[in-house]
Amino acid sequence: MTSDKPFRPPADGVVYGALDVGGTHVTGALIAFDQRQPVVRSVTRVSLQPDGTAEHLLSTIASCADSLAGRSGMDWAVAVPGPFDHERGVAQYRSVGKFDALYGVDLRGELSARMQARPGSLTFVNDAEAFLIGEWSHGAASGHVRVVGITLGTGVGSAFLADGTIVADGPLVPPEGRADLLQHDGRPLEDTVSRRAIIARYRERTGQLLDVRDIAARARGGEAVAQTLLDGTFRALGQALDPWLLRFAPTLVVVGGSMTGSWDLLEPAISSGLTGRYAASGVLARAAHPDSAALVGAVQQVRRTERLE
Repeated sequence: MTSDKPFRPPADGVVYGALDVGGTHVTGALIAFDQRQPVVRSVTRVSLQPDGTAEHLLSTIASCADSLAGRSGMDWAVAVPGPFDHERGVAQYRSVGKFDALYGVDLRGELSARMQARPGSLTFVNDAEAFLIGEWSHGAASGHVRVVGITLGTGVGSAFLADGTIVADGPLVPPEGRADLLQHDGRPLEDTVSRRAIIARYRERTGQLLDVRDIAARARGGEAVAQTLLDGTFRALGQALDPWLLRFAPTLVVVGGSMTGSWDLLEPAISSGLTGRYAASGVLARAAHPDSAALVGAVQQVRRTERLE
């Protein structure tokens, strides 16, 4: 979906700005649709500090948007992790390992004031839901009726989709459709499956402070501590998801996020935690567009509200 060619708007001239705010970075792009196919251009990625001040976080996000050189009055879609009040545009992060400084901040107002080109609108969308919509409409989950999306970055994001619609409540999905609210061995799932948890447990066992990518490299190199740690971590994810997959009955679970760079290690470990018809079903798939699916899905949500989808 992405291209390095100069951006040329389609005949209808409708171009959207899109931002995907992750735990360690923010990604931005300009997106248009040509005969309902997404055209993604001018992709940029900027690092941010999840434990930084509110000013750092807001200015970083706004500067990412500014770097795209969008026009004034453009509609923007912003994919953000929960907990977040999407309708009001207010962050609700508290003790979740990132963005605590944004608790109670009106991101719609603050970003609008900081962006050089005043946006026509800023629509906030859950990042896992945006990711799944993007992969369902134009990616690995295309053609599937019931799909689950899992994002693995600083924590665990999730979304459940049936017939093109997000399912966020009811007996077939976790509370609010959020895997991060699940537990494993009596503790919050993200105490086991998260960037901070993996780094902390590796340090406890080795005395070394390494990021997940480096721990994965050591696992591939045959280090037993790293292998055991990652196997146990992602088996736990499979075990926590298993009862909900059996209830929701998806035909595919598409996985995205920065940790999928270690898909060769993740996929067998997650699968080992699944039971029943999913134990050896090949239900897991890596995202086809890990860098742009959330951007495209967020814009598609805006287009749905505008009745263009």
